[in-house]
Amino acid sequence: MMDLITDPIVQRMMIVAVLVGLSAPVVGTYLVQRRMALLGDGIGHVALAGVAAGWLAGSWAGLAEQDALAIPGAVIFAVAGAVVIERLRSRGIAAADVIMAILFYGGIATGVLLISAAGGSNANLMGYLFGSISTVSWADVWVTVGLSLAILVIGIGLRSALFAVTHDQEFAQSTGLPVAALNLVVAVLAAVTITASMRVVGVLLVSGLMILPVAISQLVTRSFTRTMTAAMVIGVAMCVTGVGITLFHDLQPGALIVVLGVVLYTVVASSAGLVRHRRRQRDHAAISHEARPHTEGAAA
Repeated sequence: MMDLITDPIVQRMMIVAVLVGLSAPVVGTYLVQRRMALLGDGIGHVALAGVAAGWLAGSWAGLAEQDALAIPGAVIFAVAGAVVIERLRSRGIAAADVIMAILFYGGIATGVLLISAAGGSNANLMGYLFGSISTVSWADVWVTVGLSLAILVIGIGLRSALFAVTHDQEFAQSTGLPVAALNLVVAVLAAVTITASMRVVGVLLVSGLMILPVAISQLVTRSFTRTMTAAMVIGVAMCVTGVGITLFHDLQPGALIVVLGVVLYTVVASSAGLVRHRRRQRDHAAISHEARPHTEGAAA
């Protein structure tokens, strides 16, 4: 066990897992509140095209590590995609489902074409599609630290304003809040979150890490602040548990993290449903008990 604790690879994996598990649900809380849970999938596919563009740029520049520009490329493409999505959505140019479909297919197709042009194979994209946390370097860790801190500072620091915009835009606008700018902030935060989470769960599963902790916490909390706080705790627990299990078993970490989230959601939802059913039964029994004396008195 001590060998694992002192292993630099394990240390990097755990640091990134904690940071991503902490920050991804923050943005996920706003997306769920806004009923745009699939936004992460759309931006993630655009980020994949950015990864491939970074590969191509690295190939042209003759870099020793061809994927050195993959993360910067993903950030640029993801943020640009988020801005485009928000502009199209706010102006009503296209329906949300149409925009998502275009991003889904266009992002993957562009990524495959660009990685092929860079001389790579589709196998080079697998680590970004499904995550490859065991390959993170200290440079990746510091990038994740920076991105995660930005997400936490903005996502929590602007919590009141962002909640107002995602909950009721008309009310937010009537109070003088810059609705358009705040909507753009949410979209850009989603893009940054996807880039930060890409090495942990991959672009195809990143929405699961953003949404599942929020969905679970909503089953046991009522207020927005408590939902976000509980989701952050659940997100960290999912990531650390998933990565920890893969240290002893040859399993794919990103997929395992998401599966753990699905299992936890199923257990909590079933338990919550059972509790509500028993509460209704008690309330019904109490009402029947209170009504019985009146009925007997009337009969007498």
